[in-house]
Amino acid sequence: MYKKSLIIYLFFIVSVFGQEKKWTLKDCIEHAVKNNISIQQSALDSQTADINYKAAIGDFMPNVNASASHSWNIGLNQNITTGLLENQTTQFTSAGINANVPIYSGLQNQNRLSRARLTQTLSQLQLAKMKDDIALNIANAYLQILYNKENLKVQKEQLANDEKQYTKIDETVKAGSLPKGDLLDAKATVANDKQKIVNAENTLFLSKIALAQLLQLDDYKNFDIAEADYAVQNYSVMQEAPETIIDKAKQQRVELKIAQANVDIAQKDIKIAQGALQPSLTGFYSFSARATYSDRIVIENGMPVVAGPLPFFDQLSQYKGHNFGVQLNIPIFNGFASKYAVDRAKIAAKRSQNNLTLAQQELEKNVYTAVSNAKGAYNNYLATQASLDARKEAFNYAKEKFAVGMMNSFDYSQAQTLFVNAQSNFLNAKYDYIFKVKIVEFYYGLPLTIN
Repeated sequence: MYKKSLIIYLFFIVSVFGQEKKWTLKDCIEHAVKNNISIQQSALDSQTADINYKAAIGDFMPNVNASASHSWNIGLNQNITTGLLENQTTQFTSAGINANVPIYSGLQNQNRLSRARLTQTLSQLQLAKMKDDIALNIANAYLQILYNKENLKVQKEQLANDEKQYTKIDETVKAGSLPKGDLLDAKATVANDKQKIVNAENTLFLSKIALAQLLQLDDYKNFDIAEADYAVQNYSVMQEAPETIIDKAKQQRVELKIAQANVDIAQKDIKIAQGALQPSLTGFYSFSARATYSDRIVIENGMPVVAGPLPFFDQLSQYKGHNFGVQLNIPIFNGFASKYAVDRAKIAAKRSQNNLTLAQQELEKNVYTAVSNAKGAYNNYLATQASLDARKEAFNYAKEKFAVGMMNSFDYSQAQTLFVNAQSNFLNAKYDYIFKVKIVEFYYGLPLTIN
């Protein structure tokens, strides 16, 4: 009993942990946001914008540089202490530090900082748009898998029904009530059903691969989504007027915000280019010290005497100096380079403004198209539903006639095929409508979920 209980327990553990994860739409979107390469690339662009912003802050700080040198002079050289020409070898050490502080440069640094801040915002908006686009693609791929799953179920149910029908016909043919041709037709129908199942399974597998690739997954064979019966609902967004959805989209969608950010950046580029036409003022400071290793002349008892060099650090302290001031640069003529830079910046600003207008027009067109497509998809859904109901009644009637011998197997098979096609068309219309509604909700600013 103990061994049997242990085996059952181990089998239960293996069964539970051996089950593959069933991905929900939320799981897919969250995974893609973290792992999709395009999103990661956009995130790197955002990090670069952050670095550029910090660099723009650094432009307000002074530039400080230190320098040092040590040289040997061999031959006839002037003694820097005595001023006499001597045939000697001398050594000379110098060190210094220089600092430049920007005081005014046509407000270019201020405008560059503002531009860097706008670029930060732009990169964040582009990252958000990338996430939205990936999420929309994932929702489409997810719904395609759901449709393929249900379509496969329809084909399998059809095969099961046709196999039962084949068994009945076989018995009837053996009893001599039906000709053998009906049995051959039923056999061909079963074979055709099996071929449809193979095609449906292949289509389902390919749709899983497509979604797995969007998620950057390698295990295609074991990837699967959570199954649920998603029914068409009375979506509240479809009760809104297109103009209301457009107003919402203008507030929510990042496309317009991106276009507006590009306009603002272009305006800053104009100011930066115009700053090059103005004078610039820079403050500077430098400190230097030197030391030499040559002999020096000193006065002892009223007479000049040659003495050795002063100690190194004493010389650095004695021979030091400071230099500071301000420098004014006034641009006068540089081949019209600055003027043309301003002209180019103004043209770029006009282009950005035109792109903003086009983005507004494109958004309005996309919203009208999305609403129109959703309404058309709903009408198609209702039509396929009515067609399915009619085909179902016709098929039930055909079964009754076929059961009493009032319909041959060919006509019965035709009625059955039409019913299966109606089921497939209904499923396709159903998920097509759900996805098109999701696009409208996407523009309306609602979260991308499937209930």
